[in-house]
Amino acid sequence: MSRPLACGAVAVHSEELEFSTQGDADVIDITTDVERLVAGGPIDDGLVTAFVRGSTAAITTMEFEPGGVADLRALLDRLVPVEGDYEHNRLNHDTNSHAHQRASVIGASDQVPLIGGRLALGTWQQLVLIDFDDRPRARTVVVQVVS
Repeated sequence: MSRPLACGAVAVHSEELEFSTQGDADVIDITTDVERLVAGGPIDDGLVTAFVRGSTAAITTMEFEPGGVADLRALLDRLVPVEGDYEHNRLNHDTNSHAHQRASVIGASDQVPLIGGRLALGTWQQLVLIDFDDRPRARTVVVQVVS
């Protein structure tokens, strides 16, 4: 789904990516997918936003390697444990309040400058999707470029 839109001096290009996740803090490197969408679009300079739909997933940047992923998971386990006294779980007869809280801490989106048709990420920096829910999910990431 590609919808370039010109609004005065502003150009907007939007597309969506679909991912299947395992849940339970599954971390997926989405950098290549976002780069592919950006490369095929009409905008070379601007700001790229990657936004995940849903209240139990997040997007951020990190060094996507096994040690970094393990350390992030350990940090989140300490900060927002899976097992806890969560009102959401009591009120909704649910088991995923930790997933909502973790997603709120990280955030549903991240932005990266686009310069000369390339994401301005650092050498060891990747865009990642993290699914905190307690079951596998289908996730949609909206990628939007604004110039």
